[in-house]
Amino acid sequence: MTAKFQLVIDCADPEPLARFWVAALGYQFEPPPDGYDSWDDYWRAVGVSEDELGLGLDRIVDPAGRGPRIWFQVVPEKKTLKNRLHLDITVSGGRADPIQTRRRLVDAEAQRLEALGATLVRVLYEDGLDHYGVAMRTPKATSSTSTEGSLARRGRRGEP
Repeated sequence: MTAKFQLVIDCADPEPLARFWVAALGYQFEPPPDGYDSWDDYWRAVGVSEDELGLGLDRIVDPAGRGPRIWFQVVPEKKTLKNRLHLDITVSGGRADPIQTRRRLVDAEAQRLEALGATLVRVLYEDGLDHYGVAMRTPKATSSTSTEGSLARRGRRGEP
C-alpha cells in the first residue's frame, strides 16, 4: 500500500509562492471543503484563532489527482540554510529524443519559469554526456526574505 502525503514548504509569505507553483506545475488552488466559502471560514469553524487567518491562498493541488498536495506553511523563522529538497520538473521528453530536442524543450521551459519570476542558477551540461538540465531558484516570497525554496531542475539524469 502506498502512503498518501502532502509536501509542506515553510515560507514567510505563501501566496506568491503558491501562485508561482500553480503556474509552473499546472496545479490549481485547492478549493475549501464543501459547505465553506473560503479556507478561513473552514478554519474558523474548527476553532482556529482570527490572528492565524487571512494568509491568502496557500494550498495547491494537481487537478488530475496524480501529484501531491502542496501547502505553503507560514513560519516565523527566516531561512538560514540551504534547502535539502528541490522539485525536478521533467519536460525534456526522455532519452528517446535527441539531446538537441531535449535541450530546446528544457530551455523553453526555463524561459517560461523565468517569466514567472524564477532565476536561472546554472546549466547542467557536460560535453559527451547524454544529459541536459538547468537549476533554477523560485521567486522570493518577499523582498526581506531569501528564496523559500526549491531548486527546479529539468531533464535530470534520473528521468526515464
